[in-house]
Amino acid sequence: MDTSGFDRSAGDVVLIVDDQPDNLSMLHDALDESGYTVLVATHGEAALQRAAQAQPDIVLLDAVMPGMDGFEVARRLKADAATAAIPIIFMTGLTETEHVLAAFAAGGIDYVAKPIRPREVLARLAAHVNNARQTHQARSALDAFGHASLVVRASDGRLVWQTALARQMLQQWFGGDSPWTPPPLLDWVRQQVAAGAAAGVGSQAGSLVQGARRLHFTLHESTGEDEWLIVLREANDAAMLEGMMLAFKLTAREAEVLYWVVKGKTNRDVGDILGASAATVKKHLERVYEKLGVETRTAAASLAIERVRQLAG
Repeated sequence: MDTSGFDRSAGDVVLIVDDQPDNLSMLHDALDESGYTVLVATHGEAALQRAAQAQPDIVLLDAVMPGMDGFEVARRLKADAATAAIPIIFMTGLTETEHVLAAFAAGGIDYVAKPIRPREVLARLAAHVNNARQTHQARSALDAFGHASLVVRASDGRLVWQTALARQMLQQWFGGDSPWTPPPLLDWVRQQVAAGAAAGVGSQAGSLVQGARRLHFTLHESTGEDEWLIVLREANDAAMLEGMMLAFKLTAREAEVLYWVVKGKTNRDVGDILGASAATVKKHLERVYEKLGVETRTAAASLAIERVRQLAG
């Protein structure tokens, strides 16, 4: 089934995953009559493919299927950042406690017992789709106001959820699209939690640097047991670097050195940031002094700030 061109405006999208044709037919008819857009998959691999392509609002997932069972399908959906937020309702005839617990452990939010009763399924779907929609709207609002937000589980590093803007920033800075927190960010979170700094809500901040780009992250309150809300913000001073190069006829590396001197960094700090030795930074800085006609770091920083301000005005 090609899911690339279906009309999402026709109703909430439900992906039904079941290897039994009778179950598929009964559920498809009941959901279609209730206004849902219905997609189907009869085995695990097809379910993963269609979920990734169509991004359904919810998945009805049979627990017991030949080959890849529903528990494994759920684990894979939750392990993929693109599908991790999709709620999953299990359909199972295995109602013993261990099987119900296995469904929740795999990432399910609810289950319905077989034989399926369509009215019960519809009631469960309506509740969970509404909750998912409200959550999606809240996260979209965060992005709209520039708050790229994510929740990190400090113990194992899993990204519990992330907004679209946060996912984009993590991809740009760390590559890939993983359900796990990038090590530099996770290390920082764990340091803050271990130090008890999270008690100061919104006051603990860190950053990463790539040239003139900076990724700032702020630790906010705990959202659950060992889960922490992080807000990301990106800054880029490329225009400032270009302004200093033009104003003082500096090379790109000399402008970078001056930029970090303006930020109050020592030669050793600048060397660590730029991947150079402190001695190399010192040589660049000597040429910067010469071009600016000054003799001290303070004078160089003051002149740079004033000139860039003039250019900006």
